[in-house]
Amino acid sequence: MELIKPGINIDFVGKMKYAIAFSTILILIGIGSVIFHGGLNLGIDFAGGSIIQVKFSKNVSADQIRASLKSTKLENSTIQQFGTNEFLIRTSESFSDQKMLAANVEQPLSAAFNKDYEIRRVEVVGSKVSADFTRKAIIAVILSWLAILIYVTWRFEFRYAMGGILALVHDTLIVIGAVSVMNMEFTINILAVLIFVIGFSINDTIVTLDRIREIVKRNPKQKLGDIINSAINETLSRTILTSLTVFFTVFALYIFGGAVIRDFAFALLVGTVIGTYSTIYIACTIVLFFENLQLSKMKGKK
Repeated sequence: MELIKPGINIDFVGKMKYAIAFSTILILIGIGSVIFHGGLNLGIDFAGGSIIQVKFSKNVSADQIRASLKSTKLENSTIQQFGTNEFLIRTSESFSDQKMLAANVEQPLSAAFNKDYEIRRVEVVGSKVSADFTRKAIIAVILSWLAILIYVTWRFEFRYAMGGILALVHDTLIVIGAVSVMNMEFTINILAVLIFVIGFSINDTIVTLDRIREIVKRNPKQKLGDIINSAINETLSRTILTSLTVFFTVFALYIFGGAVIRDFAFALLVGTVIGTYSTIYIACTIVLFFENLQLSKMKGKK
């Protein structure tokens, strides 16, 4: 199946300056959002603490719950509605002890709402565990970048590898920025999205880079800018079909999956769109930049 008819010739290279400006604006907005919010809104996986999910059998407001928890260790907790009559209570306290949980959650809620509630989930992460998890998460992302850099350098050339890696860094920054702008919790699910986006984006990028290499071998004297345009146009149908398949699947999750995975699905949607965009406008731009840099050095020597 071909979505784009053969022979199409869109001048992607001619629009790369606008794309770089657009990407710069998106990244700056993300960085600004992180600074404005005082950092990422870290979930308990990275910040430590407890999350308690409570389901009520009648209509209850967050203010009523907060009032019932006064004079407990949950007095300054964050209370977020999570579906119909369902709430998440997030605190920096670790309620690993059942007696502490009963004294600070079950007893005050029972006093205010009788037994018209159910504690559905309690997640507890200690500060040491969260710090170790944060360190390992950062290492995992960086190692994935390095592994891809080494592989693409070995499989293609260093300039292709740099194009692919900088595109992945670009994708990662924009997804993190989008999560920050929406003030979503940065949880282990969002980390999984970043790993997915890295894999999805580099897969798409390698297809385009491979086509660039094929055309370079066939027409070594042709300008690289023209070769990149030809390669992108030739692989455009495959790129769009693959991305739309992923996009519509994730969009269905976002619409019908419920509040539990909405943040996860949103980050995936952003990552899918940005990963496709970066293949065309970031990875190929970097390859062209290194080519022009090499040509400038050769002219300088002459």
